[in-house]
Amino acid sequence: MLPQKIWANSGDSHFVEPPTLFEEGLPKALADRMPHSEKFDGYEIVTVDGQQFKRNMPRPGKDGVSMGDIVNKRAPGANDPKLRLKDLDEEGIWAEVTFPSIGIWASSIKSPELLREGVKVLNNWAHDHIMTASERLLPTASLALLDIDDAVAEVERCAALGFRAAFLPTAPPPGQKAYNYVDHWDPLWTALEKNKMVLAFHIGTEPLDADKQTGVNFRGPGGAVLNYTYTTFGGQIATMQMVASGALDRHPDLKVLVSEGGAAWGPFLGDRMNEGYRQHGLYVRPELSKPPLQFIFEQVYASFQHDVTAIPAMKNMGWQNVMWGSDYPHLEGTYGHTQKTLHELFDDEPEDVRKRITVGAFQELFPGISEPPADEV
Repeated sequence: MLPQKIWANSGDSHFVEPPTLFEEGLPKALADRMPHSEKFDGYEIVTVDGQQFKRNMPRPGKDGVSMGDIVNKRAPGANDPKLRLKDLDEEGIWAEVTFPSIGIWASSIKSPELLREGVKVLNNWAHDHIMTASERLLPTASLALLDIDDAVAEVERCAALGFRAAFLPTAPPPGQKAYNYVDHWDPLWTALEKNKMVLAFHIGTEPLDADKQTGVNFRGPGGAVLNYTYTTFGGQIATMQMVASGALDRHPDLKVLVSEGGAAWGPFLGDRMNEGYRQHGLYVRPELSKPPLQFIFEQVYASFQHDVTAIPAMKNMGWQNVMWGSDYPHLEGTYGHTQKTLHELFDDEPEDVRKRITVGAFQELFPGISEPPADEV
């Protein structure tokens, strides 16, 4: 007997944009400055608005196959929605939130005009190519954060197109104030709340300094693990800023999703913030209507792939907003072993815990999403 097939929604995945996306959607003077990548032996160079960033990559095989080719071969639906739905059916994934790939690098753009026009192209493509392919695919809208008015206008435009979430980098782009400057960002939080769009942070998306090799914060023994783990902290910092600044207090209907950053951090972070709020009240501004932990438990959601500690965070620590995510088609994701992963995580868990994490939290965040098929043998 084959094991029962567990169906799940995914709080984290990515689509790979076509390499000619910006060439076809923008004047050449702008298109040449939008993010694009060149692959070399063991590394790639990503060019963004005249800046160049080096990123180490697995070396190509003897046949010269590039990393992009490896990903697309490994996950056929990386940029094809029809093949993607076939992959999802085989893996047991029903609905999924999707983030950009090369588009994530737009957070390092320094020109307001370039960013404004570039995200329109990204979002039009996401609507036409992803959203219209299936109601199971929920692309996130990219925003032009260098100008708050541009960001609000894009929220309004994308909400009218049917987007249900907006992607924000875990730190604002160059020259912008941090997210805890609540008055500065309030028009954007207001627009998202009014349009019932989820504010979706994806880890590892902070703007980069061109003088720094991307993804390298540590060198020496253990560097690879240190650098990978370090990427998770941005989502936690963004969450702290939204809570401590009073943004979530001002906007009780605004929901936040932190994708790919694990989930056990939520209760710990809330406890630590509670302690700071309580013990250092003399310095606390603004005053909040309830303890910080309560805002996290009520308004913040988090997705994880493999973390065994995410389940007790929901089951034993009270954070109901824990959801699973596949990170399709990335190498650290679960494509090719999704069912193995889900069974390892949930076979010994009560059905209500499994259902909440695999389906329920996602449906609560995105109401109206259809039920996945019943789990099957």
